Amino acid sequence: MRGKILNVEKSNPVRALSSEEIANLITVIGTGVGEQFDLQKLRYNKVIIMADADVDGEHIKTLLLTFFFRFMPQLIENGNVYVALPPLYRIRKKVDHYVYSDTELKKALDKLGNANVTRFKGLGEMNSTQLWETTMNPKTRKIKKIFIEDAVEADRIFSMLMGSDVPSRKQFIQENAKEANLDI
Repeated sequence: MRGKILNVEKSNPVRALSSEEIANLITVIGTGVGEQFDLQKLRYNKVIIMADADVDGEHIKTLLLTFFFRFMPQLIENGNVYVALPPLYRIRKKVDHYVYSDTELKKALDKLGNANVTRFKGLGEMNSTQLWETTMNPKTRKIKKIFIEDAVEADRIFSMLMGSDVPSRKQFIQENAKEANLDI
């Protein structure tokens, strides 16, 4: 997939399921949805959401998690849904080191000293070798298993941020803006 899928939270089920991207996703996964859902037809052991490590990537992850929560919760309950954790930085000093947060970057630079740092603004900035090493190779990648509680929380936040409850959205932003590590 490329880009954002339809916001299933704001769409009726008929419109959501007639979306080409969502229909393709359902076909690729193989299980069907709703009463037609059959876990035995699952084509993959792991469904891994991989998106940029920025605000748009977080939005894409939330849209996909909301879709899975609303239309395929059994995948989450069965432990088949994961999120890839792409690095934010590459530190080059003789060899490449990849770090996943500003805190890790600071610690690594304190340890390594002066080094060349590259900030990845998206997966498209990585060459195929870097992408393989950091997010695709099962031996070296970092992925997070999604539990139903993660999807419930993503759905709650998504509903609040994208819904019509302006006071709750304003309160959430005010309470969380200082802790947010936003790449905008």
